Amino acid sequence: MAAGYRKYNQRTTGRRGNNSSQFYVYGNAVRQAEPLPKRMTEAQPKQRRQMSRQVAKNRHRAMSISPAYAVFLAAAAVCAVLVCMVYLSLQSEVVSRSEKVTAMQEQLADLTEANDTAYNAAADSVNLVTVRDRAMNELGMVPESEGAVVEYDRPTGEYVKQYSDIPESGVLAKSGNASE
Repeated sequence: MAAGYRKYNQRTTGRRGNNSSQFYVYGNAVRQAEPLPKRMTEAQPKQRRQMSRQVAKNRHRAMSISPAYAVFLAAAAVCAVLVCMVYLSLQSEVVSRSEKVTAMQEQLADLTEANDTAYNAAADSVNLVTVRDRAMNELGMVPESEGAVVEYDRPTGEYVKQYSDIPESGVLAKSGNASE
């Protein structure tokens, strides 16, 4: 084995001959500074103390679960499982309804776009000058003139049925005195 310097507080001479307070170890194995304590190979048997029957009975009773407590725990577990199941079903219902609402919104957007397109196509296809020329030339209609429109007071009903010509005064019926 190679020799090494093991003095810490004394000045030692190293390889180069200079004085220093360094610790040198030669070789590939590091030496232990202090020896390890010996391990005990023999197991020491544990000495059990004798306990009284009453103490053992009390310990057993404390470690066991009473039937009432077991029923309570079972009921609590069942309630917890039921609450979880209801929560999950409600959560899935919310998700499915949300997906339906999204699908309906997309359908509404598509229908609105199609409706606007059809309306614009219909509005662009109608030319009022063409309609007026056709009404006057082909169908024989004449434009309104001053005095051709007669206004009258309508009764309180929603609509009017015309059984005869409208009088020039515009009044259909008179209430009150029939001789006047």
